[in-house]
Amino acid sequence: MTTLASRQHQMFPVLDAAQVATARRFASGPERHFAAHESVYAIGDRGAPAWLVLAGSIHVVRRDGLNQEAPVTTHGVGQFTGEVNQLAGRASIAAGHAGDAGCTALPFDAAHLRALMVGSADVGEVVMRALILRRVGLIEEGGAGTILIGEPESPDIVRLQGFLTRAGYPNQMLDAATDAEGKALVERIGVLPEELPLAVCPNGTLLKRPSNAEMAACLGMTPMLDPDAVYDVAIVGAGPAGLAAAVYAASEGLSAIVLDERAIGGQAGASSRIENYLGFPTGISGQALAGRAFNQALKFGAEIAVPLEVARLDCTDDGPGLLLTDDSRLRARSIVIASGARYRRPDIADLATFEGAGVSYWASPIEARLCAGEEVALVGGGNSAGQAVVFLAPQVKRLHLIVRRPLADTMSRYLIDRIAALPNVEIHVGSEIAGLEGDRTTGLAAATFRNRADGSVKRCDLRHLFLFIGADPNAAWLDGCVETDAKGFVVTGRRDLPLETDQPGVFAIGDVRAGSTKRVAAAVGEGAAVVAQIHAFLAAPATAEGVTP
Repeated sequence: MTTLASRQHQMFPVLDAAQVATARRFASGPERHFAAHESVYAIGDRGAPAWLVLAGSIHVVRRDGLNQEAPVTTHGVGQFTGEVNQLAGRASIAAGHAGDAGCTALPFDAAHLRALMVGSADVGEVVMRALILRRVGLIEEGGAGTILIGEPESPDIVRLQGFLTRAGYPNQMLDAATDAEGKALVERIGVLPEELPLAVCPNGTLLKRPSNAEMAACLGMTPMLDPDAVYDVAIVGAGPAGLAAAVYAASEGLSAIVLDERAIGGQAGASSRIENYLGFPTGISGQALAGRAFNQALKFGAEIAVPLEVARLDCTDDGPGLLLTDDSRLRARSIVIASGARYRRPDIADLATFEGAGVSYWASPIEARLCAGEEVALVGGGNSAGQAVVFLAPQVKRLHLIVRRPLADTMSRYLIDRIAALPNVEIHVGSEIAGLEGDRTTGLAAATFRNRADGSVKRCDLRHLFLFIGADPNAAWLDGCVETDAKGFVVTGRRDLPLETDQPGVFAIGDVRAGSTKRVAAAVGEGAAVVAQIHAFLAAPATAEGVTP
């Protein structure tokens, strides 16, 4: 049963008279009357408010395929429009028009919607739950968001699907060769093979082989930054540490912005299931955890800029700042380095040829669908590797686990026991990947395993290889502005504040910090702790040189 079917009362609640009276205090403008069938908001409208219906009704529709619309619901008196994008002030992925008798409604723009959630715990809980569930429902229904047209296993399709899924945006894939609707569009506009995949945004805009940044711009995901704004804190990295810092900073009244070049969640966001995070005895996926943290940060007013790449840290005499890849400068009174780590790439010839074409650094439902029923290999002996094995094994024919040391040396006991119970997992202890076969066009075809003790090799036909061999600090963008250790991790504690770097007002938390515990819970804890230290820094008197923080 889908979310739409099982949780209708929570997705589309009706506020009673007292709740409506409470909500009125937070409206962003006076009530407005719409004539019968008049458009209230359209798909793609940026900053479209949520509307609380006072009289009449609003019909909500979504995109269904390339050319049709499908009904979502009809809001009556006491109900409100919108989903998570209204909370973030982003482009709408649904449309609404007044019913047969018109409607009268109150607007709530993003800022006033957040004020309602914080100002009224009762009504705020009802609204927040509904907005989140509506997004989940749109994802489950399909067709409400972006339509991708191309070859299902092409690297660009996998990349775009992964980006949209990690961002929590509904998307649907049409095979350009076999799906009638997708094939007809490709033929009608005369798209060349090298121009695939196509992406059709919810507002109808057509993109040819878009980058993630182009896709985000078309969806209205990335906020328009005010060049004159000075934030209390700018956080680089939207993993657990960065999102935690954003939640605590924004909830305590600091103006906060989070920037990430890829997606929310960081490496943890790609985890199929986290089972040892406090408070989730049945486990939670990294994407679900990141999504909850993202919504929580939005609720308190943090600004999330994803995907937006930081070129480097600017540590000139003007005070700390961030230089973006478009040559603009973002100013902040303090900066938090929460950029985490980059996936480590083993020394295998032609590895880059197969990245996205058979070689993956995470195991999401997208990758699991592509390798269902096939023979696969996974390299790595840490907990992330173990979680991926447990997730993939039930869906594949056979899984070869390649590790250099016994699992007991590197993996939690509960994962070792679970892997031992999987009948289709073959563990190759003391082995490594020696070579890959195939090409970029057809993808990975085979891999060679080498025993490190005796040098013997074994060739295995497979189209999917997963690499979970750890990570290196994502600190190259710091450009020598702050001290790092021999491995590139950021050194902290050089001044009075334990998480501050040797650069005043610049802090480091999470996996990128030297000496940090590489666990989600530890990262979240540092995200909370750094905010207290930022308060201390911002409250400090002028320095000896006369510069006020």
